[in-house]
Amino acid sequence: MSAPSGRRTLLRLLVDLLVPAVLYYLLRAAGVSVYLSLLVTAVVPAAMGTYLLVRERRVDGLSVFLTAMMLLGVGASLISGSERFLLAREGWLTAAVGLWFLAGLRVGTPLTFLFSRPLLEHRFPVRGTGESWDVLWERLPRFRRAWRVTTVLWGAGTLLDSAARVVMAYTLPVDAVPALGTALYAGTSITLMVITNVYFVTVGLFDRRSAMYAPLDLPDPRRISGAPSTGSP
Repeated sequence: MSAPSGRRTLLRLLVDLLVPAVLYYLLRAAGVSVYLSLLVTAVVPAAMGTYLLVRERRVDGLSVFLTAMMLLGVGASLISGSERFLLAREGWLTAAVGLWFLAGLRVGTPLTFLFSRPLLEHRFPVRGTGESWDVLWERLPRFRRAWRVTTVLWGAGTLLDSAARVVMAYTLPVDAVPALGTALYAGTSITLMVITNVYFVTVGLFDRRSAMYAPLDLPDPRRISGAPSTGSP
């Protein structure tokens, strides 16, 4: 994915996080009930996300993920007429995300790798590899391990976030929860990103001279054998 496309994905992420809270408080200021305001803030972003996917006709993992979560949020919103349940739906969906992070380790490429790739691959700070992330994934065991470790980190952090979100939904004043929930998203994301990048620096992900990239200095076994690499740990 190109750098402009990565920026669009990042913008989409920011909009998806901010629009629901802003919309909620605009509706409440206009006198709309709490329940209807929460329902609208679930439906409108999901509709926007679906429209963007259809219009751009270009699918990436992060966009599909965000849209799927919003559509699930709409479904959850229609299950119960409880305001507290609607507030807590973000927590349950976030828990599903955390479990998805962890379950994904068993069935395919780690989610942190898939989500980071459209944003970072063409601006990846390692100089001198000259290889795509597909090649790095296939040839570098420590590269694969780094993304698996960070996926566990994000899965665990997201589950903690979801627990806090559910507690807020059932204990705090109703109108305070959307703003606090958005702040929690920001706090959790920033904390996890800082920890992730510290870890990446520690293991040498950003340093071409680190031991992580030593296999690139050896002949590519795929070119020698003519067989594709399995990418096993």
